[in-house]
Amino acid sequence: MNKDFTFTIKNLRLDENYHPSNNTRITTNFANLARGESRQSNLRNALQMIDNSFNALAHWDNPQGDRYSVELEIISVDMDIDGSGETFPSIEVLKTYIVDHKTGERTEGIVGNNFSSYVRDYDFSVLLLDHNKDQPQFSIPDNFGELHGNLFKYFVNSDTYRRNFSKLPVICLSVSDNKTYHRTENQHPVLGYEYQPNESSLTEQYFKRMGLQVRYFMPPNSVAPFAFYFFGDLLNDYSNLELISTISTMGTFQRIYRPEIYNANAVAGARYKPNLKNKDHSLTQIVYDREERSRLAIEQGKFTEENFIKPYQNILQQWSANYA
Repeated sequence: MNKDFTFTIKNLRLDENYHPSNNTRITTNFANLARGESRQSNLRNALQMIDNSFNALAHWDNPQGDRYSVELEIISVDMDIDGSGETFPSIEVLKTYIVDHKTGERTEGIVGNNFSSYVRDYDFSVLLLDHNKDQPQFSIPDNFGELHGNLFKYFVNSDTYRRNFSKLPVICLSVSDNKTYHRTENQHPVLGYEYQPNESSLTEQYFKRMGLQVRYFMPPNSVAPFAFYFFGDLLNDYSNLELISTISTMGTFQRIYRPEIYNANAVAGARYKPNLKNKDHSLTQIVYDREERSRLAIEQGKFTEENFIKPYQNILQQWSANYA
C-alpha cells in the first residue's frame, strides 16, 4: 500500500511580495503576516529583523554587521493517497538560504524551521477536543498522533525528500507555558545555554511520534529558550551558519507571536517558567491577530476531517498499522 502515497513539493519565495496560496494554512506564521492592510510592511519588517538577528549572531569577520542576509522559501508538500491525482496539502515548512555579500555565495540553510500541518490541526482542535468534551479529567486518545507521525516519517524517508533536501529537518518552536525549565552548564557557541524541562509535554510526545527528539537552548541575544526538534545530532550535523539561519528566522517569528515570552524585558534566569500573561514585554511594529489564529485552527481541523480523514479513513488506518 505504501507505493500509492506520492508527494509533490512546491517552492515559493517568502519575500515582501508574498501572497498566501489557497492551500496554505492561514494560521501559519508567515501567512498570518501577509494579510490585511499592513501585509507588505509586516513582511518587510520581519525579514529585516531576521537579517539583523543573523548578523548579530554571525559577528565574526562581520565588522559592519551587514555581511549576511537570509532568504526564505516556503516548502508545501501535497500528498496523493490513492494515485488518482487528487492531492491533499499535508505539511508546510520553511527552508532558509544564507547569502554572503562578502563572497557572493548563496548556500542552503536548514529545512523545517516553522512546521505547519492540517492533520495536526485535526488532532489537536477536533479529535482531542471531542475526546475530552464530556470527560471529568483531561486525557489523550489511544494512538494520538500516530497517523500524523507515520505520514511525516514516511515523507522524510521518501525519495522525494532525498531528491530535494540534503539534510534532515530541524523544527524550532516556542517553549511551553505550563512547564519549568532549568539552565544547565552545557553551552554551545551558537545555540547558547541548554535548558531542561521539569516534565514531558503533549507537544514533545506528539513530535516523538514523528521520530523527532527535542533539546532546549537559549541562544545569545535571546531572552528565553527555544525548543529544537531534530533527528540525529543537532550540535554536530549542522554548521554554525545553518543553525543561525534557524535561530534568526524562528526567533523573529516568536518575538512577533509570543512577545510575552520572546520580547520580554527580562532575560530568563537559571530557573525559568514562561508566562503568556507577562505584562513586562515590548511589542514589535508588526500586526498580528492571535484570536483569529486560534479560531481558524478549529476550522482547518474540521476541513481536514471532511476532506482527508473521513474519505480515506480505511486506507489510512490500514496503511498506518502496516507502516508502524
